Amino acid sequence: MPFDPQDSLFSGLSLDTPLAQRARPQDFNQIVGQTHFLNERFQKLLLTDKWCGFIFWGPPGTGKTTLASLIAKTTQRPFESLSAVTCGVKEIKEVLERSRSAFHTGRSAHILFIDEVHRLNKSQQDVLLPFLEEGSVRFIGATTENPSFEINNAIASRSIIYRFNALDSKDILVLLKRSAPKNVTQAVLERIADCAHGDARKALNLLDHVCLATSGDKTIELRDFEEVTQAQSLYYDKKSEAHYDTISAFIKSVRGSDPDAAIYYLARMLEGGEDPVFIARRLILLASEDVGNANPAALMLATSCLQAVHAIGMPEARIPLAQTTTYLACSEKSNRSYQAINEAIDEVKSSGMLEIPMNIRNAPTTAMKNWGYGQGYDYPHNHESGWTQTQYLPEKLKATRFYVPTNRGSEKKFQEFLAVRGKKTTT
Repeated sequence: MPFDPQDSLFSGLSLDTPLAQRARPQDFNQIVGQTHFLNERFQKLLLTDKWCGFIFWGPPGTGKTTLASLIAKTTQRPFESLSAVTCGVKEIKEVLERSRSAFHTGRSAHILFIDEVHRLNKSQQDVLLPFLEEGSVRFIGATTENPSFEINNAIASRSIIYRFNALDSKDILVLLKRSAPKNVTQAVLERIADCAHGDARKALNLLDHVCLATSGDKTIELRDFEEVTQAQSLYYDKKSEAHYDTISAFIKSVRGSDPDAAIYYLARMLEGGEDPVFIARRLILLASEDVGNANPAALMLATSCLQAVHAIGMPEARIPLAQTTTYLACSEKSNRSYQAINEAIDEVKSSGMLEIPMNIRNAPTTAMKNWGYGQGYDYPHNHESGWTQTQYLPEKLKATRFYVPTNRGSEKKFQEFLAVRGKKTTT
């Protein structure tokens, strides 16, 4: 229904309350998105009223708090809401004890909703366990962080985890049309939906600000929106899952030789405020781990990129970052050096410090020479080919291959080089 500035979508809410709060859905039929779990089975689970705990996990503005309040309304249980940003164990215990008292006197256990629950450390979260165990509280935790990392395992095992997805533009457009006054053009609503990046709260706040900043019944057009809002930033928390997911996608795109995807994720990181030095360091690792000796120049370029980023800073640093990213993505790939060092380390851990052949040991003193150190060493440069057949590995490992080049890029030449010297070219 259209937003009337003289009315509130929520009874009892002041017009000073942000539109995002006033426009919260009042029943399940008004919820948009999350159709992968918000279905008849979910509502049937609520109606049984025998659930213990829910953990709602997803980006901001996707309906976690709204759904928690609707669950309370549906089950008709007392609803107590806390934020882990402002509350401590004392406040949580007070709610838990009130719920336990109600439970043991035949009344309904309360629903305890804790927003930003990941901000409680694991020992603080433990206070919930005995109450969940005895069923004297219904717990709902909301988090933007991966519960696998941030939520106590004992709590997670007693709860059902629901993943909330970012809303698509069509869903957000439904919410905007429901709340917008008639003088807001369709183009503005579509632009807001795109700028929101899946965050309904952000979309409604943008609409609210544009309407407040435009006087009277004047038609609100795109230029009005742009003047009020300026550039809108992406949701990208450098300490959150978004950080790890994006850098992972970036690395895998370079490794998979897709420069377009790699550049896209590079742009997302830079627009989100990621440290360009962090990205440059990752490119150095990529150059060694994934390009390796298939293109030895990759490491030199990546190292130079780090120096360039340090020297010029943003926004110009995006250019050498883009150059290095596309170069690495378009390079032949080999992880054989990476595999070689890992296998060699595993061997050292397994077999210990095996005896080094005497002929290649250091012999700085006469006594050591007399003991046979360095005796029989054949200096390669004394031969026309610059090579001579010598056993360098310990006796137990003499036939072991750690580094086996691919037949791609420069490593094809390495393969031929080693084959002439009696090294097998396949593992």
